[in-house]
Amino acid sequence: MRQQIMTRDHHHTPTHAAEVWREYVPLDDRPIHGVTFDGKSVWFARDGEIVAFDPTSGGVVRRFSIPGADAGTAYDGEHLYQLAREEILVIDPGDGKIVKRLPAPGKGEDSGMAWADGYLWIGQCYGARIHKVDATTGEVVKTLTSDRFVTGVTCVDGQLWHGAAGDDKPCELRRLATDGTPEEVLSVPVAMIAGVEADGAGGFWCAGEQGKLRRVRRKSAD
Repeated sequence: MRQQIMTRDHHHTPTHAAEVWREYVPLDDRPIHGVTFDGKSVWFARDGEIVAFDPTSGGVVRRFSIPGADAGTAYDGEHLYQLAREEILVIDPGDGKIVKRLPAPGKGEDSGMAWADGYLWIGQCYGARIHKVDATTGEVVKTLTSDRFVTGVTCVDGQLWHGAAGDDKPCELRRLATDGTPEEVLSVPVAMIAGVEADGAGGFWCAGEQGKLRRVRRKSAD
């Protein structure tokens, strides 16, 4: 049974329109799950593998078989972190080897993931939660609740954002306060947002439907 989502009054939350700046289909129409960015390549998870895509050349530069890779992906500057069923896998991006395994907080029901300052922020889609997890031990140190399904998660300049989709409401990117309350909402005109990662230039990489990888940004004023 899906958990009932807590409702909040967001009447005063600033909401802005976002736009799709670029759109790619790096491989085929298989769903993309987690997304992260190492400053050059966009890494993303598909069922059973992780892939590095170079948006400059438009080509795939690395692919590694990672059994169970079906949700969020993160990068700490040295290693990739990948949700795979009930585990968080720590992966060497050079050769795809798994160097460490940690327990995932959602026990297989996890969605997005981001790394920041030694912690992983891990979403639970239908549970409408985001857990702050010690990236060394896997211990949950804090949990935030949301009133939307939580898909991708990313950190931008110390602030937590998450994608919201899949609950029969418009797709959104949401910047959260420390208590989980949305402080800013970007309305994204797409059918689906899965993995989310900041692009380092004020926008976001967002995984979408049918193998699509989109670059999304706040819509400029006309």
